[in-house]
Amino acid sequence: MQLTEIAEAQNIPPKFLTVMLSQMRRAGLVESLRGREGGYWLAKPPREISYGEIVRRTRGSLGLLPCASRQAYESCQHCITEEKCRLHRVMLMVRDETARILDNMSLADEVPAELTAKRPA
Repeated sequence: MQLTEIAEAQNIPPKFLTVMLSQMRRAGLVESLRGREGGYWLAKPPREISYGEIVRRTRGSLGLLPCASRQAYESCQHCITEEKCRLHRVMLMVRDETARILDNMSLADEVPAELTAKRPA
């Protein structure tokens, strides 16, 4: 699909979508072809792309705080030890629950039927 078609169908500002599709292309989630007949398409079937994979590959982490990230862990500056920090424990639970939900949902689970059907010319 062309960027303008996706933006219209999903009600996403084209400039924002350009950035997102660029990140997704670099992450290997979508492929693209430039030019008049160009556009974007998924690099693999929707069932094989989880929302968790998209977030991790474009954002880098599911953790809301650096100390709760598995892939981009950093200890918090000016903080008590993680063993004593109640917020740290809560953020680990949030990260794990977020991962459980996003990793168990694929693009195929949420694509509305009207977007998968061919549109009349």
